[in-house]
Amino acid sequence: MLVESPLGLYCPDGDFHIDPWGGVERAIITHAHGDHARVGSRAYLCSEPCAPLLRRRFGPDAVIDAIPYGQTVTLGSTRVSLHPAGHILGSAQVRLEGAAGAWVVAGDYKRAADPTCAPFEVVPCDTFVTESTFGLPIYRWDPTATVMADLVSWWQTNGERALTSIVFCYTIGKAQRLLAELAPLTDTPVLVHGMLMPMIQAYRDAGVVMAPTETLVERPRGTSLAGELVLAPLSARGTPWMRRLGALSDAFASGLMRVRGVRRQRAYDRGFVISDHADWPALLDTIAETGASRVIATHGHAEPFARFLREQGMDATVMRTAWEGEAGSEEGAAEA
Repeated sequence: MLVESPLGLYCPDGDFHIDPWGGVERAIITHAHGDHARVGSRAYLCSEPCAPLLRRRFGPDAVIDAIPYGQTVTLGSTRVSLHPAGHILGSAQVRLEGAAGAWVVAGDYKRAADPTCAPFEVVPCDTFVTESTFGLPIYRWDPTATVMADLVSWWQTNGERALTSIVFCYTIGKAQRLLAELAPLTDTPVLVHGMLMPMIQAYRDAGVVMAPTETLVERPRGTSLAGELVLAPLSARGTPWMRRLGALSDAFASGLMRVRGVRRQRAYDRGFVISDHADWPALLDTIAETGASRVIATHGHAEPFARFLREQGMDATVMRTAWEGEAGSEEGAAEA
């Protein structure tokens, strides 16, 4: 059904690629992060909620067709449908049905509830192509409500110390999820870096309810920002823009923060473990629920994850891709 090609996962029977890393004739895009949605293809197919994000990334001349979740289209001799992946707004699993049975390419996905996107849908299949960004037993997520309560408490404590609180986060998905989770917890506007605003607006246009926001340029220069919460992309760290924040405490919101050594290495004051990817238990649960007899692991900890599955008696292999998982989310952010 799918084969590895120099430009990515290719379906010969349908003559299309899924999330190619080069320009192709027809690309099916699972979601709008830069490691999965790259410019240069002649035509794109995505879910309806994903299309506005791709148009912001690719420009008005890109040929983008969008279909509702669950609708089936026929490409060549392959029937294709898109199903919610729960990763970010518009993220989709790609279901393929043809002579080789039913395949599902999950792209990036998570099982945790997220107010910014449709929840993950289990799609039964014969072959399941899964990410393994956090495919090691150490990666287990705490409830989102617990993490957000911890973040708000940190913000309040910093305010008492006359510090600005800055959280670095990915531009597409993570920033909006933080703002949506903050909405029922505070009415205080959150300051955001200007690079975040286009995608925040795209989410608002899609009807996602988020905490109120202001950009730093809306505040007069010289105004103290002590006690404020600021969201910024990783690319802003260490730039002259940071000088306006004054005395501060910084944090990074990512599943990568589950490993304390990573937080120490990157020298953040705090790490908030909140991810838009499936953790170890969710990966295993999802594979079992699909009923797949064959599993193909892609980006992340693919080799050890597939080895673990084989030790459990499963038919599991690895497929090489240029997708980057959590680290790759920021790539598309800079382009956006």
